[in-house]
This record gives sequence, C-alpha cells and structure tokens, in this order.
Amino acid sequence: MIEILFYESEAASMKAAKNKIVIGAVNGPTSVFAAGKKIPPQKPFTGWIEGTSEEVICLGFMLDIGNIKEPVDSVYRKELIYSMYAQNQWEQDIEWDNEINKAGEIYIRELFRLKQFLNQGETVRIWYSDAPYSRCGFYHLCQILEKYENEIRVVKIPEYVVREKDITVYKNWNEVAAEEFAGFLSFEKSLSKEEVRMYSSLWNDLVEDNSPLRAVVNGKVLGVPEDFYDFQIWKRLTKKPVKEARLIGDILGYSQISIGDWWYAKRIEHYIQHKKICVVEDSVNKYARMICLIKD
Repeated sequence: MIEILFYESEAASMKAAKNKIVIGAVNGPTSVFAAGKKIPPQKPFTGWIEGTSEEVICLGFMLDIGNIKEPVDSVYRKELIYSMYAQNQWEQDIEWDNEINKAGEIYIRELFRLKQFLNQGETVRIWYSDAPYSRCGFYHLCQILEKYENEIRVVKIPEYVVREKDITVYKNWNEVAAEEFAGFLSFEKSLSKEEVRMYSSLWNDLVEDNSPLRAVVNGKVLGVPEDFYDFQIWKRLTKKPVKEARLIGDILGYSQISIGDWWYAKRIEHYIQHKKICVVEDSVNKYARMICLIKD
C-alpha cells in the first residue's frame, strides 16, 4: 500500500508509523478539551501501519499558493517552495539554505516514484484534510490518478476524535503522531472513478481561476486574494513591540486555519516594505525581529 501525504512533517510521521519505530511525539497545536479546560494531548498507541517507509510519498508542492497554471515541475514552483521555506532561515546558515533549495526537486522525484508504483499496479492510500495545502494537493493528485486504473483509497482526517471523556480536535495530519495513524484506518474508504473525475474537475476549475491563493471556505476550495489571511495579523499586532515569532505563534496557536508560519512571515515582510509594519529591533533571523504597527 502506497501512502500519500502533502506535508513534510506528516509524511515523516507516516514513515515512522510504517517503520514500527516511535521517533517522538508530535504535540503541535492539537487542542484537547476536558471539563472546559485545555490539557496536554494524549497520544495513544493504536498499532502500526503495514509496510515500509519506502512506500510513503510526500507531495509537498504547496498548491494552495501561487500560480497553478505553471506545472509542479516548473522552475516557478521550485523557486516558490524555496522562498516559503526560506522565510525563517538564518542568513548565514548555508547548509540549511542548500537543503531547502532542493525541496522542489525532491517532491518532483517523489511524484516520479509515485508514477512508478502506479505503473506497477500498486494500491494507493491518500491521507488528506481540509487544510488548503492538503485539499489542493488531493485535487491535483486526482487529475494524475484519472489516467490510471489502480485501486485508490482515502483517509480524510475527522474534525475531532472522542477518547474516553476527552475530545481531540485536528486541523491536519501534521498534528498526528506516528503511533496514532493506525487508529484512523477506520475512516478509510474507496475512491470511485467517478469521484476521481469529480475532484480532477474541481482542480481544473481552480487552475482556470488561478487566484494568487486558495482557501477552504464553508467546506469548498476557493480562489482568494493574497491578503485573505491578513486579518489574523491585524487582529493581534498593536503599537506595542512584539517578537515576530511570538506574533506568528499566537496566530497559529489560536487560529483553526491551516496555513503555515512561512505565509504569515511573507505577509509581514510585505507590510514592512510598504511601511505599514515597523521593525523596532532588527535581526538577521526575521523571526527574532521586534515589530509593531506604524505609529501615527
């Protein structure tokens, strides 16, 4: 069974799940509520996913952002992926820069591996969520799968899971630890050829629209303007200086929107350049900067 995911860290957790080795818990911003109080999330062991880590494919093309009329193996997409990952790097960290510069190429090779598996008749299982990057990745993948006759199975992450007296709320697979994945197999279902064509058609609609950003609104993926998520910045940024990392952390911690920290860093940089956000104390690490609203 070939497992397909759309984000680096969730694919890493799946590789661990198929290795039968726990490499550590993913605690992320998962919210657990019990008797009206937030408590640390529990990570119950639910078994292992059959197979090996070589059967895990990560298609982390970030298709919720940017021009999607350009193919995923284009120079444009590779440079976009690099620019997003580069938001939080130290300027002097050449090793990290070289690593993230290869990310786009790695995902292209992953797509090639997937096509090899498909040509061999392998069954694929897609793990997706309502996170924009995941839904867009899923729709794009269905356009590829439409050309194949392989069995296709999907596991969509549920909105929440009840464990004893606790309710665990999930936004995406990035919040699921390796030892938890097997517990979600009860949500697995087959994807028919008609469904594959439907999702492929939805991807074609998004490509035709080609907005600078795509978001999930009322359960549907829609093209939206580049400033669609900016209200999250203005909601928390004041004239009192705050470290950029703290601001972005607050946004991610309290928002149910599954958009990466790098996107907010990009938008903050945009408003710094346009004189709407002030850098009070600069740093070579953008996330370490002290920033605030421009004072009148």
